[in-house]
Amino acid sequence: MSSPNVTPPAPDGNSFLVQIVSLLSSAASHLRLPVIASTGVAAILTGLLYFKQKALIYPSHMPPGSRTDIPRPSFYRIKDYEELIIPTKDGEKLSAFYIRGPKGGSNSKVTVIMFHGNAGNIGHRLPIARMLLQAAGCNIFMLEYRGYGISTGHPDESGLNIDAQTALDYLRDRAETRDHKYVVYGQSLGGAVSVKLVSKNQGKGDIVGLILENTFLSMRKLIPSIIPPARYLASLCHQVWATDTLIGNVKVPTLFLSGLQDEIVPPTHMKQLYHLSNAPIKIWKPLPNGDHNSSVLEEGYFEAIAEFIQRVSSGDSEKK
Repeated sequence: MSSPNVTPPAPDGNSFLVQIVSLLSSAASHLRLPVIASTGVAAILTGLLYFKQKALIYPSHMPPGSRTDIPRPSFYRIKDYEELIIPTKDGEKLSAFYIRGPKGGSNSKVTVIMFHGNAGNIGHRLPIARMLLQAAGCNIFMLEYRGYGISTGHPDESGLNIDAQTALDYLRDRAETRDHKYVVYGQSLGGAVSVKLVSKNQGKGDIVGLILENTFLSMRKLIPSIIPPARYLASLCHQVWATDTLIGNVKVPTLFLSGLQDEIVPPTHMKQLYHLSNAPIKIWKPLPNGDHNSSVLEEGYFEAIAEFIQRVSSGDSEKK
């Protein structure tokens, strides 16, 4: 399959990140400064990383308008959907889309739970949802994290984990979906969210698959790649997202989609996650020309997902 005929927008918080990286990179010159001056710069660098890391990791306002301008499914000719507001146990209200797939198809009782990356909103990922509808014929649940889109609150690691659990609990309680099989699908940061959710909830047996795209080992291990001057300060990162320590606990089939030209998350992170995985089926799908935001445009991307969903939803989860 060639690139889809609907080009997903590439919501990108990288412009904000580039500004911070530039600032931190300039601070690297402290190595050539007198001791007093270098100590001062190091203190600024340390404070910036520690106190501003949530703004770095969760740029929910990027691209501009992401908190207010949310495309609706109808804009992409998706007709059968609901717009939802779901309360969390800690008092936030989360926006979500529930999109129904074709009735009576082989995957009509399968719901894909989508968790997006660290910028933009769920509306920006609707072209991906449309392609999944066409390729896999499943239902799709798209959750907006707290502090993103029109969801209330402020994002952080513990909050996003509550949000993910809220999404799964909602689907398990909803009459229409309580008997569905679930495939959890996360892109970038959403992959870290997904691994945590699956590792905690797989015992019930209704989560039949996990899909990861361009996900990192942990935030602390990612920092040296995206902010080299801060590599010695990575331990100060309190938004840990230790996917590498959790992936081995995942016991459901897992599909790894890796853009080999990823300029944000080094592809070695995905490869290591693949090797750390103890899933009964683990499938490695390299996307040779895919970068961090455009891997969905790579040939074979949606076919790989559709084949995976068909395989795990039919119960064909034996190693081959």
